[in-house]
Amino acid sequence: MIRYDPLWETMKKRGVSQYKLLKDYHFSAGQLSRLRKNENVSTYTLNTLCKILDCTLEEVAVYLPDEPDGEKHPD
Repeated sequence: MIRYDPLWETMKKRGVSQYKLLKDYHFSAGQLSRLRKNENVSTYTLNTLCKILDCTLEEVAVYLPDEPDGEKHPD
């Protein structure tokens, strides 16, 4: 499972709020919602975030192996 937990810390370090992404960078509200829910986003979206935040992909997303049936990762 791909999670976007590192994104929020990277945004904080760079002084970029969700509001700033929407208003100053014209980032899609739908994509931001998908990131908050750890849903699928395109590589274009990830690339855009890396450009805006001047960071690497590892500072935006992390891969965690899927858990066995019956176990869920806390959201």
